[in-house]
Amino acid sequence: MTDFLLELRSEEIPARMQAGARADLEKLFRKEMQAAGVAVGAVTVWSTPRRLALIARDLPLATEAVREETKGPAVTAPEQALEGFLRKTGLTRDQLEVRDVKGKDTYFAIVEKPGRAVSVVLAEAIPAIVRAFPWPKSQRWGAASISTESLRWVRPLSGIVAILGEDLVECEVGGIRSAYTTKGHRFHHPDEITIGGANDYADKLRACHVIVDHEERQDLVRTKAREAAEAAGLTLVEDEGLVIENAGLTEWPVPLLGRFDEDFLEVPPETIQLTARVNQKYFVCEKDGQLADAFVCTANIVASDGGEGIVAGNRKVLAARLSDARFFWEQDRKTPLSQHAKKLERITFHEKLGTVADKVERVAKLAQWLASEGIVPGCDPAQARQAAELCKADLVTEMVGEFPELQGLMGGYYARAEGLPDAVADAIRDHYKPVGAGDDVPTAPVTVALALADKLDTLASFFEINEKPTGSKDPFALRRAALGVIRLISENGLKFPLLRGFDFALPEIRRDSGNFTDNSRKNLAKKGMDKGMHLVMGNTPSIVVYKRFGGSEDKYSQVAIELLDFFADRLKVQQKEAGVRHDLIDAVFALGGEDDLVRLLARVHALQAFVETEDGTNLLAGYKRAANILKKEDWSGQDDGIEHTGDEDPLENVDDPDMQAVYAAELAEQAAHKGLSYTPEKAEKALIDALDSAEPKAAAAVAAEDFASAMAALASLRQPIDAFFDEVTVNDPDPSKRTARLALLDRFRAAVHNVADFSKVEG
Repeated sequence: MTDFLLELRSEEIPARMQAGARADLEKLFRKEMQAAGVAVGAVTVWSTPRRLALIARDLPLATEAVREETKGPAVTAPEQALEGFLRKTGLTRDQLEVRDVKGKDTYFAIVEKPGRAVSVVLAEAIPAIVRAFPWPKSQRWGAASISTESLRWVRPLSGIVAILGEDLVECEVGGIRSAYTTKGHRFHHPDEITIGGANDYADKLRACHVIVDHEERQDLVRTKAREAAEAAGLTLVEDEGLVIENAGLTEWPVPLLGRFDEDFLEVPPETIQLTARVNQKYFVCEKDGQLADAFVCTANIVASDGGEGIVAGNRKVLAARLSDARFFWEQDRKTPLSQHAKKLERITFHEKLGTVADKVERVAKLAQWLASEGIVPGCDPAQARQAAELCKADLVTEMVGEFPELQGLMGGYYARAEGLPDAVADAIRDHYKPVGAGDDVPTAPVTVALALADKLDTLASFFEINEKPTGSKDPFALRRAALGVIRLISENGLKFPLLRGFDFALPEIRRDSGNFTDNSRKNLAKKGMDKGMHLVMGNTPSIVVYKRFGGSEDKYSQVAIELLDFFADRLKVQQKEAGVRHDLIDAVFALGGEDDLVRLLARVHALQAFVETEDGTNLLAGYKRAANILKKEDWSGQDDGIEHTGDEDPLENVDDPDMQAVYAAELAEQAAHKGLSYTPEKAEKALIDALDSAEPKAAAAVAAEDFASAMAALASLRQPIDAFFDEVTVNDPDPSKRTARLALLDRFRAAVHNVADFSKVEG
């Protein structure tokens, strides 16, 4: 067993590509070795700006001999089949073996491959790896580049080191032959270095001012930059992305502290930090929590003057950049945000949705409505509208044109600079939040109203024009917008029925959703006036009325349906990531008709706490037993002993299966309360009494949104249902007893379903 070293040296590799290149090099190496039958153990991959290096430990010196057997056609198969098999294996007929396979003579090809020296395998693998390397961007160079078949690499490839143990693996790629030699630091040691093998590679490079281990360079940048700031009495603003980038730009990192003109601090601190970070790759520093007039740059050499010349040069370049930022800041403030906002009329938001100014007007109406309806408590409607009208104005400023990352943030600064209320300025600044899973959720009322309005308008607008996410494609970030709405509502505890929001947010339509309260929906549902009008939430239809009785269906109803469906899916994803069991989410979604996220989540969390208790586990078992009996008996609740007019089926004129279920539950409940024609058994009577007590308690608790108490009411049914199954025969020979007991079980099932659909709960 021995170690193998491979170094691919080139001109500077962009820092952003180095992590991917390391992963690709190991992947390609393992693939080539596996194809050749070489067992590979530990592999280490390093990168610097000028090289990729791989060390594979404990490789064998030779591959083992391999005997391969390939089954061919039957002896009686057509001649063409045999000819194709011979071409595939490269053998002749007399080299094949004939074996009996299930009573049929069948050809087999036996190929014995002798072992090969691993050095030979590597000599073939290295060119294959280089030519197959998937750089995001690559180039051809030199005289050979006239041909499209010439070698491609991220930057011109200049050297290959390939050593197995102490022996050179001889190979050639694009005219570059492998060798024992590499080069050290471009300035400190530009001459060639002779490498003995994997064991002395890192040490010899270190002696020549190259730290080949990228993680070690990252630690150096992280530590030395912090020490440089602390030596000046400052605190480094940590930035892990900048640490990785600086380590990827240097082979011998030397962080140095520099100062810039204090007058530049009048520019917003985020602007200074972004200018230093994006344009110059500098860290910034703070003093007492405020941005300081200092930066930390990372040199690639140990300068003889201690770095004074390097710092002076970097200070000069940074000053030019900060001068531009200060110019933008001063110019932008000469024009009020309201005047900037007028320019939005010239910017298209989407060809089917008008300009950004059109979007701003929709958002303003929606934000004002959220405030005036009390959906966002404590929000001033006038301030909500003012913030919305100005929230996109900074998109046309010079500063945001230079640094798009500052949109929203600069609008907040400009608003504060012209004396607008702090609540308005803060709302403009933070209205894009939350952007990602780790982003803070706004809590200030005006900010919440604006952030919610902006995201709802985006969702409603793109769903209206049928630009919905498909598969992995989401060009307008609608999934992120939906998660943002969910977090804004849930983390602020907003009582916000989403359907009302959709009705108001959908462009060009402002329906009076006040007429469609929960009670009116239920009343219309009982009268059968809403047949065919359903909202699918999760996988279960629930009744939602989108049209007035006798009216025509609104064309935007389907958009609202799809939007709530979309939110249901996003909420499932979010809650699963938060550790909520998927089956419990389904159990609550299956109830249907719920568009208040706070109430829905409270029910889910109460259900999770309940099913993890002994009472919850046993009640679930009792529920499933009851459901199985009812399913086996094909129980629908019609044959309940209740007197009806004539012989008509009370469900005969109800086509919708969900409405049938509603009626059946009501009829079953009536049957269970109806006087029995026999004296119930003790356990039977106990279950009836328990239901009489638990049903109103659970219903009242659900109405009060006290779902923990609703679960506690269900818990009281656990012992009676257990005793019922132990002591009572459901399928009694007496038809009246059998019917009454099935109705009782149906009543028990319906009582549980008022809190959650336990059929969706696993266990």
